[in-house]
Amino acid sequence: METLLHIVQTINFYLSDYILVVLLVGTGVFFSLRTRFVQVRCFGEGMRRVFGGFSMRGGRQKGGLSSFQALTTAIAAQVGTGNIIGSCSAILVGGPGAIFWMWIIAFFGMSTIYAEAVLAQETRVVHADGTVSGGPVYYIKRAFQNKFGTFLAGFFAVAITLALGFIGCMVQSNSIGQTCGNAFGIPPWIIGAVVAVASAFVFLGGVQRVASVTEKLVPIMAVLYLLGGLVLLLLRLPYLPETFGMIFKYAFFPNAILGGGLGYALKTAISQGVKRGLFSNEAGMGSTPHAHAMAKVKTPHEQGVVAMIGVFIDTFLVLTMTALVVISTLYAGNGPLAGGAAEGIDQSNMAQLAFSSVFGEGLGSIFVAVCLLFFAFSTILSWNFFGKLNVAYLFGKRATAVYSVLGVVFIFLGSCLSNDLVWSLSDLFNQLMVLPNALALLALSSLVVKAARRRTTKTPASHH
Repeated sequence: METLLHIVQTINFYLSDYILVVLLVGTGVFFSLRTRFVQVRCFGEGMRRVFGGFSMRGGRQKGGLSSFQALTTAIAAQVGTGNIIGSCSAILVGGPGAIFWMWIIAFFGMSTIYAEAVLAQETRVVHADGTVSGGPVYYIKRAFQNKFGTFLAGFFAVAITLALGFIGCMVQSNSIGQTCGNAFGIPPWIIGAVVAVASAFVFLGGVQRVASVTEKLVPIMAVLYLLGGLVLLLLRLPYLPETFGMIFKYAFFPNAILGGGLGYALKTAISQGVKRGLFSNEAGMGSTPHAHAMAKVKTPHEQGVVAMIGVFIDTFLVLTMTALVVISTLYAGNGPLAGGAAEGIDQSNMAQLAFSSVFGEGLGSIFVAVCLLFFAFSTILSWNFFGKLNVAYLFGKRATAVYSVLGVVFIFLGSCLSNDLVWSLSDLFNQLMVLPNALALLALSSLVVKAARRRTTKTPASHH
């Protein structure tokens, strides 16, 4: 296990610190420039599309999903442990300044996810029975119409099935098990069994049941978490200027808190921000286009601007709330982490300690555990669904039953297994997904630019 962990961490180091930083930031900057900053120009339009006809009862759709259901299924995937535990991990390893780099990644990521949603709509396949298939495998094959394209699509489908369908769900159930164990004193395996059974029930209902659960769960859980965070920040109001000061100061001079030379500390802060930012908002990763492909909209552009709001909610609202809570309680005002890492504080208990320091030990722990349970459970539902679409692409629809059973087993196992190797493997496969996805996005950029410039295009022709 130790050897395997070391190998995986070494590969991750080169992927996340060099290849991915360049590829993801490059893709985000490229699409921001090519679409004339669609994330700024069309931000208002995106907000209107999401909140204008807001309803938590989209009902059953005949094939596909409503635009809001597609968004909540995407946000369910985005808002998971990455927003609480991933954010804490980035702050712990990269200092409070890592949050600044997460914001930068998210800003450019909004244009990347616009491109993903547009291409998912452009290349989706509507079958004779009205069901819809779509996602990166379809636009990867459109981008490279030869054996290379078939290989890349297959590589992506295998990577996402492992990354999200199996290992990713282990990460989520592991976090649920640990935080609920801390809060309620229940053994993690019992919590794992309950989560596995609940997941199996939703998986059996197919995409419609996933969508009807996420469209209710996502708004409730996000509002609950943000309200709890706001109450805490109001009580820590005097420390907020120092909190923001730390985020900006340590973004550029992280050696003051991490120690070591400036160059090394800065690289650590940036790579943590990028790596955890990617795991959190999933822009460029190729996961959320599966949901956006299902949306019934008039033009690809419409779902593109809706997708951008997903990244905004994920990073600028939910993840930022975690960061402000943690930094204002554990770092500001000579908090326990003011001088850097401290004994007994790690990524899995930071958020609980932060809330407990203001709400009291019992209530703080329970609040984080309940929020994380909602976040991680909804992520498991969406990720399993995204994996299932790729298993169907690789092996046909019959194979999805076996996949679902395996998925439930992995959810249970995740709650009982140790953390480091699972997180590292999750990072590895997440990063491998990015490579074919980003190549296809760049290859098809002209389609994205057209959609961004001609807002009122005709609905893409359905391919039977």
